[in-house]
Amino acid sequence: MRTNLGGLLFTAIALLPATGAFAAEAFPQRPIHLVVGFPAGGASDVAARAVAEKMAEKLGKPVVVENKPGAASNIAADMVAKSAPDGYTVLFGTISLSINRSLYQNLNYDALKAFTPVSQLASAPFVLVVNPSSPIKSVKELIAASKDVAPEKAIHYATAGNGSGSHLFTELLAHTAGITLSHVPYRGAAPAMVDVLGGQVPLTFDNIITTLPLIESGKLRALAVSSKQRSTAAPDIPTLDEAGVPGYDASSWFGLFVPAGTPGHVVKALYEAATHAVHTPGVTDTFKGVGAEPQGTSPQEFNDFFQSEVRKWSEVVDRAKVQIN
Repeated sequence: MRTNLGGLLFTAIALLPATGAFAAEAFPQRPIHLVVGFPAGGASDVAARAVAEKMAEKLGKPVVVENKPGAASNIAADMVAKSAPDGYTVLFGTISLSINRSLYQNLNYDALKAFTPVSQLASAPFVLVVNPSSPIKSVKELIAASKDVAPEKAIHYATAGNGSGSHLFTELLAHTAGITLSHVPYRGAAPAMVDVLGGQVPLTFDNIITTLPLIESGKLRALAVSSKQRSTAAPDIPTLDEAGVPGYDASSWFGLFVPAGTPGHVVKALYEAATHAVHTPGVTDTFKGVGAEPQGTSPQEFNDFFQSEVRKWSEVVDRAKVQIN
């Protein structure tokens, strides 16, 4: 009799995997840490804080922004990659995550294996600009002036440094258009822009939020935006695809990542909170204030996009022979 009762009890417990102590823990039970790889006050930080506030409303628990700047966001990414896969440590990732995998030789994590993408939150184009004194007034004129020229006669372009967005976006442009341009790296976007404004270097690619006020004041001439679609922040500026470089499409972006192995129901809860945040008026306005277009893609869509970004920038880095130790 005891044996039969024991067997029945064991069977009853085995049939209850989705209830009581055996159920997946409801998420979240405590505050979530949203890790940003850049300093407080920058575009990434501003966007992250706006998203965190609205995600907290949806999740019913605080979402605390934690700034871990350094090494082009690698410090933050490494920290999240090594965190428990429980959804309580989330990376506010940017385009840097897709670039750094091929740019840095000694990373302690592999972005394709270490993370599960949750949602792309927003994207923002760069703008190709020249000093107003330049004779180049269009992308077609730039291409004509840069086709079949010797390297020493190539038009110079300023960037924030080797491997920066402005560098790789321009390398992609040169390859796609089949032209030769000469790279002049600076230590940061600000000094690069100073020399473009001063006429020492004629050309640069920079984030739309940085360049738009200078374009509107007549201090820079816009040639095109980098994205496939025109920017709502500057709808009169054509895309590179429209302006004479068919197929060109590159944008900076923001998105959420969790450590690989995070349970599906946790990823789903974070995705739902993220899309809720992205589509609230306050967050939409904040994104547009930093020149970004709201997205809110699904985990699968973001995963596909992220993998394509890694492939794209790996090819650009390899062609440009850029390495950072």
